[in-house]
Amino acid sequence: MASSMYVFQISGIKIRTKKRKLVHGIQQLGGKYIGGSVYQKGSTHLIVTQVLSSEKFLAACAAGKWVVTPEYVLDSVKSGSWLAEGPYEVAISPGSAAAFYPVRQWREKVASGSLVGAFQGWRVLLMVQEPGRRAMFKRILKAGKAKVYRCPPSPHATITHVMAKPVTENSKTHNAPCYPVTHIVQHLFGSHCVDMNFNIKDEPAEAQQASFVGVDFSELETELREYVIKREGRTRLVFLEFLGYHDPYRPHSQAAEADFSNVGSMIECGLFVEALDSIRSTVFPGLLPPAPYLVSLLEYALQGDAPSFFFRNFQQVLHSLLMTNPPWLAPSTVKKYFSQVLQCPQCKTGLWPFLETAIRYCLSSEDTCHPLPGPTLPTLLRFYSDILAFVLKLFQGELHSVTTGDSLLPQGVRVSQASASGSLLYATFWTVWERTTLLSRAVKQLTQLLVQASVWEQAAMEDHTERDARQKLRLVENLLDLLSVMVEFWCQQHFKLNQNLVEKGLKDLAEHIAVISQDVSPVVLVELVVRIPSTRLKLVTADAMFRNLCCRNGLTVGDEPLSLKKMVSSYLLALGSLGESPRRADLRGEPISHSWTSQGTGSGIQSSSVNETSPGKENIPRGLNRVNAAGETLLHRACKRNQVETVLQILALPGTDVNVKDHAGWTPLHEACNHGSAACVEALLRHRPAPHLHNQVGGVSPLHDALLNGHMDIAKMLLEHA
Repeated sequence: MASSMYVFQISGIKIRTKKRKLVHGIQQLGGKYIGGSVYQKGSTHLIVTQVLSSEKFLAACAAGKWVVTPEYVLDSVKSGSWLAEGPYEVAISPGSAAAFYPVRQWREKVASGSLVGAFQGWRVLLMVQEPGRRAMFKRILKAGKAKVYRCPPSPHATITHVMAKPVTENSKTHNAPCYPVTHIVQHLFGSHCVDMNFNIKDEPAEAQQASFVGVDFSELETELREYVIKREGRTRLVFLEFLGYHDPYRPHSQAAEADFSNVGSMIECGLFVEALDSIRSTVFPGLLPPAPYLVSLLEYALQGDAPSFFFRNFQQVLHSLLMTNPPWLAPSTVKKYFSQVLQCPQCKTGLWPFLETAIRYCLSSEDTCHPLPGPTLPTLLRFYSDILAFVLKLFQGELHSVTTGDSLLPQGVRVSQASASGSLLYATFWTVWERTTLLSRAVKQLTQLLVQASVWEQAAMEDHTERDARQKLRLVENLLDLLSVMVEFWCQQHFKLNQNLVEKGLKDLAEHIAVISQDVSPVVLVELVVRIPSTRLKLVTADAMFRNLCCRNGLTVGDEPLSLKKMVSSYLLALGSLGESPRRADLRGEPISHSWTSQGTGSGIQSSSVNETSPGKENIPRGLNRVNAAGETLLHRACKRNQVETVLQILALPGTDVNVKDHAGWTPLHEACNHGSAACVEALLRHRPAPHLHNQVGGVSPLHDALLNGHMDIAKMLLEHA
């Protein structure tokens, strides 16, 4: 009996010793192991180390089977009997959110009898050319209880889905909506497929099993992906996935007609969960559920009484709408549809007030469009954060469509300037009278909230409140991305028509950010500027903050654009005055000298530096090969005393090492810059080979030496030489 209840398959574990240990444990407890590289419907459990893109994982999910980690078997062996599977169910943790169990919703529905499989009721015409791939997709669909037909289907077959790889015009001619095979993943995991970030592999399962035995490439790919996302600090926009669906400009002539009358009745009776489940299955290209129904469901969610899975399902519906009906490719009616849905259901004042409320709720601010449930609810906090991320993705799509023009759009579709100016992004941040300025009222409010969120993030990190720090970190990243997308979109619209207008708009915005953040800690400001994704916004913001800092310290910086001339002529004076640091004294032992010699060696050094010549060696300075207690050569000592004639004599000798270092690591160029020996610096720079300008001791380069000691003429000389 036990063997029929515990039938295992394993996926993603390539290390033979580990796999052998699991199989031995299964058999020890009376279970059964089924090998092979494909999914077997007789299995009850699947063992994986993490979420995979394998056939076994997708099929087990669709069939509602248990998907557990290897620790389930190992711990069960230790206890001597099978344990409860719940604590070992595979999960993912996207960012700061709670763990998401990708298989649980389908397993619970199958166990309760409400469904027999994730694809119940599907009648799929599978149009995949490669035989091995077609067999794999057929097994996945049949695991979820879908009925699969071969092309061409019988005349009496009723088709609900056409799944093709690749999607061709022929696949769109059947009397059913057409999807790419990636719709399987979208249906199983909804919006979480972005966090899971995988695609169904292109190779047949048999080939995957046979190649590279002993190497877990899935784990390696996951680690690389997490590393890249962490380095970039934001989730990449995969714009092409928006274009993998049917073109909304040409909706299906035989699109499935959905009956939404029952949904309205459910909402009137307060059955919001059931109404949302009905809407989830009726989102197709060219087919939109009535906006008032979504507004009612959103209002129910914002009351704070909805279960956690309701928030997740609502996000899945929004992402499905965006994927199947992207507003930047659709008629103006679709833009109006999103505008009607994405606003506060009570105030109904537009998208920006709704976003502002979401941001302020995440910041625990009471200044919102209307009173919200309090104290702060974790589920509602997560929901508002997801709304902000969703709107960001929508705006990124609009920016991408304008940036790429016609290169990535479906044939026959063009994004004109008129449609771009009528976009949701434009309508959100600018009124009709504000479109010639970058610094609109909504943009000012966004920058104010960004600065406030940055301060909150720093405070949370200093207090070691890790959960709050992660939440604020994600909020700051989303706000920075939102501001950058908005700036890039506005610049794209106006750059070709009026470049001066764009430059003035960027300058005004940067100065506004500098003014509202002048009381913020420099540590926060540095981190804030570094994390701005838009390069042009990052440059003008850094320039504005620097000029604001100089102005408050009584220094003048020119208004000309960023250039080497401005760096040398204007920034240099400011750096010399503002860059004073105690680090130099810590490194050197005394404030203005590199010399660490004692008084007892002073007379010897002085006598050795006298420029005397012997009768037989008139061109060789006396004491050339002598090194004092600090390791300083005659070239070091001549540079310290600005004895340019001695320096020229030494440099004229063959084999002279111009980069020779004393015991502390200082070079002759360091000493000349430190002591203000401008003539010696000029002589060293003219020498060939030239001295290394990047030699550092404790982070102090020759340029640092000149700046820290106020030798601006030498610093300018070094910059011009470099």
